[in-house]
Amino acid sequence: MTVEMRLDAHPRTETGRGAMRRLRRARRVPGVVYGAGREPQPVALENDQLYRLLEEESFFSTILQVQMGSETEQAIVKDLQRHPFKPLVQHIDLQRVRDDQPITVHVPLHIHGEEQSPGVKKGGVLHHDLLDLEVVCLPKDLPPHIDIDVSSLKVGQAVHISELTLPEGVQSAALQQGEGHDAPVVSVQATRKTRGASSGDEAESSEPE
Repeated sequence: MTVEMRLDAHPRTETGRGAMRRLRRARRVPGVVYGAGREPQPVALENDQLYRLLEEESFFSTILQVQMGSETEQAIVKDLQRHPFKPLVQHIDLQRVRDDQPITVHVPLHIHGEEQSPGVKKGGVLHHDLLDLEVVCLPKDLPPHIDIDVSSLKVGQAVHISELTLPEGVQSAALQQGEGHDAPVVSVQATRKTRGASSGDEAESSEPE
C-alpha cells in the first residue's frame, strides 16, 4: 500500500521554550518551513501523522506535500532533532523545493546479491561503509533509494561511489568535490575463517607433487 507523503502544517507565532513545551503537551511537533526565496514559516505538525511517516524509509528521500491551510508546498526534510533518550521528535526543519532548482538529499542504499557474493560464501563479512548516499538532482529526478549489486564481490573487494549506477539526472555530491572523495560504499572484509582458508590454500600449493 502506497503511503501518502503529506504533512498538515499549522502556522504558529509563539516561540521560546515555554511555547515549545505547550505545543508538545498538545501532541504537536514544532518545526519550520524555509527556502525557495521565501520567508521562514514556523509551523506545528501533528504528532501521529509525523510519527507514522517516520516509519517509512523513504520519508527522508521523498518530496513531501506540506499542507498549510489552502496552500500546498513541496518540501524535503533537512534536519530532525530527537530527544536525547526518549523516542520523541523535538523539532523538524523542512526546506521548500522548486521544480527548477537542484536539491541535495541523502538517499538510502539497497544492497542486493549478498548470498551470491563469492567473498561472503568463503566466510567474508559484507561491510556497509555507507548507509545512504548524498545526491544532487532536480526534485523530479529524486530516487527513493539506490540499488547496489554485490553478487560478484570477493574478499577484499569493494564497490565505490564512482561504480554506482545512478538514475539519469542524479549526481553524487561527494564526487562533485573530486576523485579524492570516491569513498567505498560496501565491501567484503576478511575474517579469521577466510584468512585461515587462504593460508591452507597457500600451504597446499607449496607442497611438492
